[in-house]
Amino acid sequence: MAPWMWIAIAAAVVIVCVVVFTWWRERSRSHRTEELQGQFGQEYDRTVQEKGRKGAETELAERKERVEAMPLQQLTPEQTDQFAQLWTATQARFVDDPGGAVTDADRLVADVMRTRGYPVGDFDQRAADVSVDHPQVVANYRAAHEIAIRHSRAEATTEELRQAMVHYRALFSDLLETAVPAAR
Repeated sequence: MAPWMWIAIAAAVVIVCVVVFTWWRERSRSHRTEELQGQFGQEYDRTVQEKGRKGAETELAERKERVEAMPLQQLTPEQTDQFAQLWTATQARFVDDPGGAVTDADRLVADVMRTRGYPVGDFDQRAADVSVDHPQVVANYRAAHEIAIRHSRAEATTEELRQAMVHYRALFSDLLETAVPAAR
């Protein structure tokens, strides 16, 4: 066989390998995107808007890995009852002191997270961590926290404080009733 035939065959093999590799990479990327969209829902969209698709997918995958390494635990029935009683008292306080109730609700959510095993440093990290297992309510958490901050500056209305309590209740309920995922 002539040398140019070997070169043509080698070139064809290289082209086929590049095409297969490109197809495989796109398929893997598409699968990763679908997986992250399915897990994070609106949080995926929010993060893509903030960081672009590639940056968002990298961050969300890192969040998932970080939270999966955490020693998260389910609350005991006694802890659940105690937190439920504290929540009931916090809601009752809203009638006489809406701002104080929102402050207590924010603190109570952080206490439940800490008890479950989440690190509770700064708010952005807490929201990122909780978004892995509770993506449906993390937007509520962010909205409630923003209202709590506005309240601390005397800028929130009573209706906004009521909405913050509704948001906190959604996350609080999720944190109390959600078992640790089986993969852990």
